[in-house]
Amino acid sequence: MRVSLFITCINDSLYPHTGQAVVRVLERLGHEVVFPEGQSCCGQMHHNSGYAPEAVAMVRQFVEIFREAEVVVVPSTSCTAMIRTQYPHLARHVAKDAALLEAVEALVPRVWEFSEFLTRKLGLTDVGAYYPHRVTYHSSCNSLRSLGLGDGPLTLLRHVRGLDLVELPNNTECCGFGGTFAVKNAETSTAMLTDKMRHILSTNAEICTAGDNSCLMHIGGGLSRQRTGVRTVHLAQILASTAEAPLA
Repeated sequence: MRVSLFITCINDSLYPHTGQAVVRVLERLGHEVVFPEGQSCCGQMHHNSGYAPEAVAMVRQFVEIFREAEVVVVPSTSCTAMIRTQYPHLARHVAKDAALLEAVEALVPRVWEFSEFLTRKLGLTDVGAYYPHRVTYHSSCNSLRSLGLGDGPLTLLRHVRGLDLVELPNNTECCGFGGTFAVKNAETSTAMLTDKMRHILSTNAEICTAGDNSCLMHIGGGLSRQRTGVRTVHLAQILASTAEAPLA
């Protein structure tokens, strides 16, 4: 299968190893991965901050870049949720553009979050990974509520050789990031983060993983400032690690 990778802003700017890990996993599974040039932000930040007309420009760009893609894989639950749930709304109610809406509705069914692509599109549970660490998994809000990923990511982790998976208490609770929410409501965000870190530390895990680097940036920052020694690692990086080519 020819897979088009939408890397997202935060991964492109801050976490390039996530995109590299996605490519590593998909190529190991026998798929061709392409990275269409010209891709940019999904528009989530603009939309969530009340700049809907500006977000429409991002919708048009995304559709233009990925219009002919067989499938689009996104290593971000929040960006996938933006594309799947908000693009049709923006095309219909903000742009009021029937042609754009038609293009969006044709493309959205071909857009997959990374773990969802592995479990639901490809029907996989084991991707041949090896990662000898004690790991806990944080379910992002969008993975739970917008995408309904369920146990898909956990199933992938359970089949990673050498990995000791420990359940994260109160895993349905938000980490407190929420994009600009963490900036506009810093005290509330910090309180939510404090609860999340307390639960992570109670597992005695070495690693906290998730399918979204925005959550991991927030959680990892808190864990680092407290010098806990617990690291955050994107799910794709864990799945990319093998016994022959292990990742730290």
